[in-house]
Amino acid sequence: MTNLFDLVGSRAIVTGGTRGLGHGMAEGLMEAGASVVIFGSSDKVEKVAADFRARGFDCQGVKADLAKAEERKAGFEKAVALLGGLDIIINAAGIQRRYPSPDFPLEDWNDVIEVNLTAPFDLSQMAAREFLKKEHPYGKIVNIASMLSFFGGFTVPAYAASKGGVAQFSKALCNELACKGITVNCIAPGYMDTEMNTALTDPSNPRYKEITDRIPAHRWGTPDDMKGTAIFLSSHASDYLNGAVIPVDGGYLVK
Repeated sequence: MTNLFDLVGSRAIVTGGTRGLGHGMAEGLMEAGASVVIFGSSDKVEKVAADFRARGFDCQGVKADLAKAEERKAGFEKAVALLGGLDIIINAAGIQRRYPSPDFPLEDWNDVIEVNLTAPFDLSQMAAREFLKKEHPYGKIVNIASMLSFFGGFTVPAYAASKGGVAQFSKALCNELACKGITVNCIAPGYMDTEMNTALTDPSNPRYKEITDRIPAHRWGTPDDMKGTAIFLSSHASDYLNGAVIPVDGGYLVK
């Protein structure tokens, strides 16, 4: 049974792998035996990859600005060359902008949509084409949705729109790719104690207590909490699971 979750020999790309949830999921895949290329938007990506290698993991870094289509394509091609092929992609990179909805700048809307929605769709297409080149097509696409794939939130209309879109395009891809040996699923993290949420994790913010009180687990999530689901969706254990949006939220949605 444990072999179902074994990723030894698997080759993976994880975007946003230099910090937060992407870093945790990349680490989880490597702990399960995968070789991983992490994407980052700054030179930090090389240091993070080197730190992983110093711990005995097979990791390489690729610097790419996912807001730019040509850098996405070049980064993807470089990653596949470094790995010698591809079996898994986790689209974890994301950005956030906060303004009252009536005043939300269109420029910020466009930035969020490009990085959070267009980039993962583009990279999912590239990954699917790579998987279909195999003699026996097979591959795993894991997209990172959100609690805001289910509801609207406050002061984050662009983020909510992007994460709703991620869930929906993943379902659409699943309908066409499931019969070709490719799974497309989403993880919907709950409220996570990461850099992106520093505005919410400030105890002086009334929303912090409101959110924490609603979480049945009585705590915010961490990058480590994402590892198990990421490994599951990247392994043979999930070969008949397709089009799912799996909450990893401490029970927040059911409260």
